[in-house]
Amino acid sequence: QHNADPQKTAFLLRKQWTLYSVTPLYGFSSAHLKHYARLLSAFTAAEKQKGLAVEVGVELDIKVTVSNIPDLKGSDRDQDAILVQLSLRSSASQKNSEEKLVWSGCFCCVSGDHLSENLPEDFTCLPLFLANGAEGYTSIVGSWFQKTFDCCFRRLAISPLNLSWMAAMWTGCQVDKTTSAMELVFSAPCLPYPLDISYAIHPEDAKALWDTVQKTPGEITQEEVDVFMDCLYSHFHRHFKIHLSATKLVKVSTAIASAHCDGIIKFLQSKYLAGVLTLLTELAISQIQ
Repeated sequence: QHNADPQKTAFLLRKQWTLYSVTPLYGFSSAHLKHYARLLSAFTAAEKQKGLAVEVGVELDIKVTVSNIPDLKGSDRDQDAILVQLSLRSSASQKNSEEKLVWSGCFCCVSGDHLSENLPEDFTCLPLFLANGAEGYTSIVGSWFQKTFDCCFRRLAISPLNLSWMAAMWTGCQVDKTTSAMELVFSAPCLPYPLDISYAIHPEDAKALWDTVQKTPGEITQEEVDVFMDCLYSHFHRHFKIHLSATKLVKVSTAIASAHCDGIIKFLQSKYLAGVLTLLTELAISQIQ
């Protein structure tokens, strides 16, 4: 297990990221990142000319940087993560004008090295893509990568089953100064109006419950996750007479991270970043295969 340098991965923390799965990139080489940045910059400018500008009014110049983050991987066999950043600067005074970061995208593969074993050598496997910023930029960058490297991007949703796994796993993690409650949000189906039920559990109570359920520390089974959730459901039913098992789990928030079924995630602890990214890499790989 790599211990990523927290400073080099801090850009991931406390921002909202939208998740995508990406098929292997054909003909991609991390030796040519500066060249890719130039091409992507020209492509972005051309797309803006077509009237797809995200910022309106001011004449802005977009600067594109593409860099690698060797720290963001689970083992030495993983590919380096690739970070794409778009910054705006006003073209009037380019030399000394402030640059404002408006969009970031990160391709990574954390402990997904088994995937690249059977790949032909012209392919690079970075199955998980995270985007932060305006959707207009995401689609411009995504379409350039798709055209250039013959790959395909798909939004990565997180199923209620996977959310319940996250709830159980993250509850069991040791966090200093646990202040935030664990919160589960459920959506009630088949109603004429949307109804969300929010269920907050004190982190120490949630951990105590998980400790009684988990048989082997460090290992988690589907049965344990089911028992954990059933205990939470029956506790809720005792108090409110509502069967949460009839609703859909749509969001999990803990001190480690928060995840929404639409494939939106926020990382809150650098210590557990690699673990969360490993799980998301697995989900991305399972969607590609």
